[in-house]
Amino acid sequence: MTRLSVNINKVATLRNARGGNVPDVTKAALDIEGFGAEGITVHPRPDERHIRYADVREIRPLLTTEFNIEGNPTVQSFVDLVLEVVPDQVTLVPDGHNAITSNAGWDTLENKDLLTDLCRTFHAKGIRTSIFIDPNPRMAEGAAACGADRVELYTAAYAEDYPRNPGEAIGPYLQTALRARECGLGLNAGHDLSLENLAYFIRTIPWTDEVSIGHALISDALYLGLEKTIQAYLSEIRKK
Repeated sequence: MTRLSVNINKVATLRNARGGNVPDVTKAALDIEGFGAEGITVHPRPDERHIRYADVREIRPLLTTEFNIEGNPTVQSFVDLVLEVVPDQVTLVPDGHNAITSNAGWDTLENKDLLTDLCRTFHAKGIRTSIFIDPNPRMAEGAAACGADRVELYTAAYAEDYPRNPGEAIGPYLQTALRARECGLGLNAGHDLSLENLAYFIRTIPWTDEVSIGHALISDALYLGLEKTIQAYLSEIRKK
């Protein structure tokens, strides 16, 4: 069954806008687990504009579900942090330092040497390694050649095109997911998944191991409350 990992960056963004510790990021992570989510995702960036490295260190020993740290591994401090706290999973994302949010997947062919070295480094610590890719079967093949355990499909294009034509929107993702499975890779997905488009994605690609959702889920929680929102997303995942 597909697991829901909640990205708590937006909670940290709200805290950082005012200073202090309201809302409490660690409490939010533990509450999210208590409300039924099967994982917590964080994406620390060098400028610490949302999740801070200190948050990662504080949260890690308290979690009872999976912990996923995503970020740009060309930043040595990110690599050092991952190796220090040893999450269940690291997701390698090629986001630029000034990017507002992640906006592209890896070219796993052009970056094979780098990604292969990173997979070896993280595997030596027992960390499952996922590579963030665009919906392109060749990128899944490349990720497998690098030694990745999983790929995470960058779903922004799916979310954008879904209202117009769901079948057309998911086509490249289904092709890539099939190729990833043929290559022996696990499958994650994330970016702009929401209550509107999540169930269709999971029904079409039911072997998706994990979805990582932050912005839409935290935004929905402003209206529904965090507990009801977690339950709503879990319900969408489990729809037949």
